[in-house]
Amino acid sequence: MRSAADYLGSLQDGRTVYYRGERVRDITSHPVLKIPVQHSARLFSLRDTDSLRKELVVTDRQLGDISGFFLIPTSSSDLLYRSKIIALSTRASGGVFNITQVIGSDALFALSIVAKRMAKESAERVQSLWRRAAKEDLALAVAQTDVKGDRSKRPHEQRERDMYLRVVERRSDGIVVRGAKAHTTQSITSNEIVVLPSRSLTAADRDYAVAFSVPANAKGLKLIVRPMLEIEGLPTQKDAPVSSRDAEAESLTIFDDVFVPADRVFLDGDWKLAGELANLFALYHRFTAISYRPVTCDLYIGAARLAAKSNGITEKSHVKDALLDMVLYREYMEMAATAACHASRLDSISGVAIPNELYTNLGKLNSNAAFHEFISRLVDIAGGLVSTLPGSEDLDNKEESEYILKYLEGSEETLGDRYRIMRLVRELVGGPFTGYMLGWMTHAEGSVQASKIAMLRAYDFTGAEELAVRAAGIGAVNEREGKTKRGQADRAKSE
Repeated sequence: MRSAADYLGSLQDGRTVYYRGERVRDITSHPVLKIPVQHSARLFSLRDTDSLRKELVVTDRQLGDISGFFLIPTSSSDLLYRSKIIALSTRASGGVFNITQVIGSDALFALSIVAKRMAKESAERVQSLWRRAAKEDLALAVAQTDVKGDRSKRPHEQRERDMYLRVVERRSDGIVVRGAKAHTTQSITSNEIVVLPSRSLTAADRDYAVAFSVPANAKGLKLIVRPMLEIEGLPTQKDAPVSSRDAEAESLTIFDDVFVPADRVFLDGDWKLAGELANLFALYHRFTAISYRPVTCDLYIGAARLAAKSNGITEKSHVKDALLDMVLYREYMEMAATAACHASRLDSISGVAIPNELYTNLGKLNSNAAFHEFISRLVDIAGGLVSTLPGSEDLDNKEESEYILKYLEGSEETLGDRYRIMRLVRELVGGPFTGYMLGWMTHAEGSVQASKIAMLRAYDFTGAEELAVRAAGIGAVNEREGKTKRGQADRAKSE
């Protein structure tokens, strides 16, 4: 298994990364991008602690010690373990989700199931990727979301054919792909990028039914990173205590005629399986979401408690109500994750355990739809300082600091700490990090509408309809009508 230093060394491979209009030659030393790099590296350094290594490492009979994230779940207990280590690594990363090996293994599980329905070589290629990722302790990113163009049209109907990633050439030794994927989290810090279809397809969309993996430095692969407004341009990183230490970067991921060797192609042209693969990955990744988000919530709940103490309002009824609302939001997700494990099912062909779809999407829907209310509770408790607090430079200036410390002193319970508490709250709910998190918590791992569609698809309405039929007397009416018709037929025969 790799150390953090081994991992950092693997990133200096000539990959094509752009930030703010400039090519970045070394992401490990870039003043902004080094932060998401260090965030990913933290996952590897966590295992240096004996207690965390015991939690995060499992032993495979063939490969030996591997990252627990690569353990393919075959039972409810395996899914519970996965949920546990996702939460554990998030907590160890300051409440910021560490996606480094999680999202890639989400994709591997979905691929392992669907590959069993494909040709034999596809299943062998997926197994080969899993073995390599586990043995080499790789960091994996997943590129799924197509840029879509005109969303009222199917992939093959687009004016510009590359609005969904597609195969533009098939060779005896592989395929050439062209297009772009959006929102690819931590692509720049990955060793390998796994590409999946984003939707169900038709026969006319055959060229878009493609899944494969490529190294992050593949020729023609270009990673255009979003501006990291939450950390760039700050006079001091003190004003961003969370994101200046742990942050993740997303890219617009360009595939400019990228060649994919045949042994890295998992799906090519089998359009009937594209939707199943897309939905299975989304299910695993939403299960991931409701496993890490309760820990992220703890960061906000802890900040709310400290803000209440510093304002001297801990015992006020409206504050207790606000804190309870925050706790309910958090516990709803954790409860859904636990239920999704216990009510999981085994895929009959692959033997892989699949989280319960209804419970997973139930937790995810609540998480997406109610986050803005969740953070509003923290604003209510903290007050207007979340927007008007003086900067850290003012606190560092002796001419100003005595006034700031005196007039922003707050209650005796947090004497001397109120400024730092409010600075944390300001980052969480009153700055660029807030805008990023609003978009993330509302849309990441699938939108509100996507969860609604999945829930309607997963819910079995049969039992409910049977109850309603009995209550309405429909069954009795049908039975009486049936007897009447049979009697009439019998009389007709006798006559």
